[in-house]
Amino acid sequence: MTEPFRLPGLTRRHLLSRRTWRRRVVFWLGALIVGLLSVFFAEAANACQRLFGEAVARVGWLPIVATPAGFVLSAFLTRTVFKGAQGSGIPQAIAARTLRSSQDRRRLLSIRLVVGKIALTLLGLLTGASVGREGPTVQVGAGVMLEVAGWGGLRHERGLILAGSAAGIAAAFNTPLAGIVFAIEEMSRSFEQRTNGLVLYAVIIAGLVSLGLVGNYSYFGSTSDTATTALDWVLVVVCGVVGGLLGGAWSRLLLEGSRLLRRRAASLGRGLLLALACGLVVALIGLATDGATFGTGYAQARGAVEGGALGFLFWPAKFAATLVTAWSGIPGGIFAPSLAVGAGFGSWLGEAAGAHALGFVAVIGMAGYFAGVVQAPITAFVIILEMTGNNANVIPLMLAAVLGFGASKLVAPEPLYHGLAQAFIAEARKREKEADQAGG
Repeated sequence: MTEPFRLPGLTRRHLLSRRTWRRRVVFWLGALIVGLLSVFFAEAANACQRLFGEAVARVGWLPIVATPAGFVLSAFLTRTVFKGAQGSGIPQAIAARTLRSSQDRRRLLSIRLVVGKIALTLLGLLTGASVGREGPTVQVGAGVMLEVAGWGGLRHERGLILAGSAAGIAAAFNTPLAGIVFAIEEMSRSFEQRTNGLVLYAVIIAGLVSLGLVGNYSYFGSTSDTATTALDWVLVVVCGVVGGLLGGAWSRLLLEGSRLLRRRAASLGRGLLLALACGLVVALIGLATDGATFGTGYAQARGAVEGGALGFLFWPAKFAATLVTAWSGIPGGIFAPSLAVGAGFGSWLGEAAGAHALGFVAVIGMAGYFAGVVQAPITAFVIILEMTGNNANVIPLMLAAVLGFGASKLVAPEPLYHGLAQAFIAEARKREKEADQAGG
């Protein structure tokens, strides 16, 4: 029987063991591939969004045709060729860690789904969907590391899935600390002594790849604004509470809407009609906002963090476009769009209140809203802290994230990603029950 996979200390026996070194090399290779794929995915996503923006600038009515068509094509391929690639990808990784059967895990995490997840997320960005590529990178990283387990005869698949997920977040956001925190708080909901080494090694290797290829940069720019007045601290509380309520409302709408639509659009034909309708709505919202709600929202969030005013219309429109895109079931993440909504909300609130430091309020808005959506406050403030590079805002970010988490629980008792993961777990258990009945 194959012994469990670990990264042991450098004792003489381990130093001379060919099997140990083979496992180490295979594991390191997997983490390296995750880092390379994350960088490729990021560059390709930026290129696809840029191409769509340039095309719309030349042909203003293009989204009316291209966006619904892209949604339908993506939904068709997801339902027929890449089953398991729908949505963010984080629920699939969570579900795979829960399932006991390797076969069930590989229905959610495989090289085929890695290819499909990347290709279909890029298709969404190429046709104006309000999606990000960070959540999909989690499924990509987890899928690669699970495949590595097969290459090297490695056991402890749950730990490798966790390591791949953390490496994906670290490389996608260029935030190594956030990758580790995400693995503990969101993916495993606990600190597991036996897997912490896997997570650290994977994050370090994937992070070094990202750092070497694209450099050390702040994902959403940077701001030197800090809380200096009583009004600033009042806005921290407001952004935390109201942002958390908004994030919780979005999370609940997605969960309950997805469950309803999954029943109503179970057939391929109805699923494609749903995608067509969602694509048309996203196109109309995008045209109404001069294209601001198409894609990830990176540019708008960066502008807000650096002190620009986004006005009132952007954040509710992005809120709606991201929700409708997620309802369609096409592959794509919600991390970046959610951060853009939070930045837009904070920017508008700061402008309406007459705050002198709009960049600071935008960052705090991101923390409150994002913590409300994902209900992972530590992950929220660590990601935003690393992405904006302003250590002076640690306490305000923590406060906004904690308030956002608490407010969100009032309207959304069920955590988003774990709620979405239940559909994949239920489907696997249904297959097991049917197999048992057939065998009996």
